[in-house]
Amino acid sequence: MSLIKKANELNVQTRIKMLIYGQAGMGKTTLALSAPNPLLIDFDNGVNRVNYAHIKDTVQIESYNDLLTVLNTEDLTPFETIVIDTGGKMLDAMATYIIAKNPKLGRANGMLTQQGYGQRKAEFTALLRLLYSKNKDVVFVAHRKALVDNDETRYVPLFGGSNYDDLVTELDLVGYLEANGRKRTITFDPTSRNDGKNTCNLPAVMEIPEIVDTEGNAIGDNNFLSDTIFTMYRNRLIERSVEGKAYRTLMDDLEEKISKIKNAEQANAFVAGINSYNHIGNSKSIAAKKFTARCASIGLIWDKDSKTYSDPVPAEPVANEA
Repeated sequence: MSLIKKANELNVQTRIKMLIYGQAGMGKTTLALSAPNPLLIDFDNGVNRVNYAHIKDTVQIESYNDLLTVLNTEDLTPFETIVIDTGGKMLDAMATYIIAKNPKLGRANGMLTQQGYGQRKAEFTALLRLLYSKNKDVVFVAHRKALVDNDETRYVPLFGGSNYDDLVTELDLVGYLEANGRKRTITFDPTSRNDGKNTCNLPAVMEIPEIVDTEGNAIGDNNFLSDTIFTMYRNRLIERSVEGKAYRTLMDDLEEKISKIKNAEQANAFVAGINSYNHIGNSKSIAAKKFTARCASIGLIWDKDSKTYSDPVPAEPVANEA
């Protein structure tokens, strides 16, 4: 079987890796905790800024080793999502962890060397792989920073510094959270004023429901990510998965029928019926190639005028010489 896959043959990974960012006071941590059954990994004391009604189970982290200990030794069965707040602080702790293991990867000022940044990228990928092995979604929270160029201001995540481009390739979604008065919105589309990553065609801008009033009282359930973003994303993945399964079932059926062709009558019947299948993607062209190869292997002869196959003509017996 070929290792090259068409779009409808791909294995679909259903776990989500996302980053949400915005300015301080936007409610980023609260929004992240609206993901399904979250566990908050708190590198930045973010839990202290969450309305008490919306606080979830939390691990207050002092070092990157604490995170690894939680992921490798604690029972995470009750949780579907790991929320890491903030991703920038986690990456700082990860850098300290890397330098402690190998001082040559750090500079005198405590920053990583170029090789150290490469190691942090590898460590970040390993972290996501570990979370995926635990069957967990992950939401990173990050502050924003402003980049000014010719009086144009663009807001990007405070997430990895010069390492950011390498790290964000590992994520499925990057959303920018902002507010106009008390109206908060999030966009996953990259624009001239914000970064973004939108791999499942989410709406350009989505309004986030108000769940805390002006006096700090909880007035609504905190479920925006779970009910909106995660549902939209997973529905799209399910559509791909269902189509992929249907494609594989169809191809298995076609390949079985092709393998059973033993003569021209059966070959012509297959040709006559090929259009009766509900073809998906390239199923018809792939079946045609396999069918042609099968006919050639059993010596069938194609007549381009009648567009039919005939059986091979038996060879004339060789007469014995007197």
